[in-house]
Amino acid sequence: MGLRLRLPQKTSPRSPSYLLLCLLALSFFSFTALLFYKVDDFIAQTKTLAGHNLEPTPWHIFPRKSFSEASRRSQAYRILQCSYFSCPYKPVLEPKSLMSDSVSGRRTQQPKCPDVFRWIQRDLEPWGETGVTKEHVEKAKESAAFRVVILSGKLYVDLFYACVQSRMMFTVWGILQLLNKYPGMVPDVDMMFDCMDKPIINRTEPQSFPAPLFRYCTNEAHLDIPFPDWSFWGWSETNLRPWDEEFGDIKKGSKRSSWGSKQPRAYWKGNPDVVSPIRMELMKCNHSRLWGAQIMRQNWAEEAKGGFEQSKLSNQCNHRYKIYAEGYAWSVSLKYIMSCGSMTLIISPEYEDFFSRGLLPKENYWPVSTTDLCRSIKFAVDWGNANPSDAESIGKRGQGYMESISMNRVYDYMFHLITEYSKLQKFKPEKPYSAKEVCEGSLLCFAEQKERDLLERSRAVPSLDRPCKLPDEDRSILQRLIQQKKKTIEDVRNMEMTRTERGS
Repeated sequence: MGLRLRLPQKTSPRSPSYLLLCLLALSFFSFTALLFYKVDDFIAQTKTLAGHNLEPTPWHIFPRKSFSEASRRSQAYRILQCSYFSCPYKPVLEPKSLMSDSVSGRRTQQPKCPDVFRWIQRDLEPWGETGVTKEHVEKAKESAAFRVVILSGKLYVDLFYACVQSRMMFTVWGILQLLNKYPGMVPDVDMMFDCMDKPIINRTEPQSFPAPLFRYCTNEAHLDIPFPDWSFWGWSETNLRPWDEEFGDIKKGSKRSSWGSKQPRAYWKGNPDVVSPIRMELMKCNHSRLWGAQIMRQNWAEEAKGGFEQSKLSNQCNHRYKIYAEGYAWSVSLKYIMSCGSMTLIISPEYEDFFSRGLLPKENYWPVSTTDLCRSIKFAVDWGNANPSDAESIGKRGQGYMESISMNRVYDYMFHLITEYSKLQKFKPEKPYSAKEVCEGSLLCFAEQKERDLLERSRAVPSLDRPCKLPDEDRSILQRLIQQKKKTIEDVRNMEMTRTERGS
């Protein structure tokens, strides 16, 4: 029997195993999920100038800002893009000496700064002997919403708390424009800012170690250092344009009618519901015949719906007298009220911003007493109507004063304040670990369209002129101005009291 060779049978190929593919897919999706989780977690910790991931200040509570991004993913992309990829590389600028301007092509003219710049030295006096140390700055952090560090012409911002509306964004934009206007001239500096209304560094309590904190206003009881407020670059929430633009429009509106044809009454329009006893008291004076005043309550919600078209400041210069009343603290409205050229009636202010300290009673405005407020307003109106030429002159000088506070002078005030403050620093400023570089691109990246329009309209260009020259440090001059101011206010009070005693 023959042997039959048994050839190996051809086997069909085995079905491929999907185990490896499943493992790879699972790993990929797990990695992707982990990546998204880490990115989301990273984004949730990234604080921005627009207010993302920032809580309101503990010392001034206000509603947390809401955002209208189309989706969570688009919001995350925006935060990532604006925070980390929007500042192009720029060469480091070495600080330039003012003495080298002829070499750099800068003009040699240097006008003298207004007398109000004398307050810079007074504001910095508390640190004149000790200087500003790292410990000083860290103490100020307890009351700060954000920190500004300038290094070789670059701006770094460390965010701690949110600010109301767009205050922080517009304030930081103003500092960026200062760097644009005077490139290479702004010294390295480390500054703490609070962007809420009331000063907080108490002068009356015994302190051997005061904290240097910058904000928009101050008063005699506090050591907070006043800095130009955000509205000089615009206020998007109230449809206010940059200062030079707004002032020009108000001045133009003030010329639509002569002094004689303006209504011979005092006018105020605003919001009394801001925890302001003075404004609430002012509402009682709304009687044209009895008190010579027209007091109007501003409905902010309704005005906002209409884009504040019914509240254009250039249309509010039809009265011979306009009233300034503080709100929760100082109010940005003062500069707009005085711009009308009407005789401004300032109700005994408790707070002052950087420029208002240069105002002189009966020179730029008329002082009104908080005691018997309505009668004090009536006295001012009667005096003005009996002395129309003098009243008109006070109004025009007030308007002229505000015209002298142009954006050029605002930038000069910022420049000199930062420069003088930097001279007091006893340490070399460094970028904080948590701070981010801010440039025009990164800030505009976060801005909504309305904000962007205002910001771009307030952009500064490099100046060919040097900053104005600081007045000499003769502190007796400032002291004389303060005493003169107090005496004039007292004289007006005596005039009122004399009239009241006579039963007029």
